[in-house]
Amino acid sequence: MIRKLLLGVVVLLVAVLAFATRQPDTFSVERRMVMNAPPEGIFAQINDFHAWEAWSPWAKLDPAMTVTYGGAAQGVGATYEWSGNSDVGSGRMAIKSATPPSEVVIALDFMTPIESHNVTTFMITPVASGTEVLWTMKGDAGYMTKLMTMFMSMDKMVGPDFTRGLEQLKVVVEKP
Repeated sequence: MIRKLLLGVVVLLVAVLAFATRQPDTFSVERRMVMNAPPEGIFAQINDFHAWEAWSPWAKLDPAMTVTYGGAAQGVGATYEWSGNSDVGSGRMAIKSATPPSEVVIALDFMTPIESHNVTTFMITPVASGTEVLWTMKGDAGYMTKLMTMFMSMDKMVGPDFTRGLEQLKVVVEKP
């Protein structure tokens, strides 16, 4: 009986591991929100990593997190490196392109808990009711990501953080 049970567990494990290889090779997460603020003010908050402390969804998760700014003060070449607890991990962001006041593209490299290299884009677009901010993250799904996303999608893991970040950004840019 124990032999059959162990064989069943092994077969199930092999099936899960094999099925993981069939998951998509890339992923994308996006959230959008309309803010009652001019595009220039929103762009300034995103284009300057020093301003992220006020609205980043991860900034308050680890009060002891260490942050190092480098490169340009803002815009292309600006970098932000962090190292913290298991809630925030460690990694580096670098602004790769910035088109005022409509777009900021960031290379986002996580070192821990799982190494990954992604691209984050903020699109800032005037709309009738204000300014829409679209926050996207795209990346390659390595085997570990594929295995992980069999049980929980990247959208469900990261999407709520993007929503919280946009809500906090909205509060910052809509202050009188």
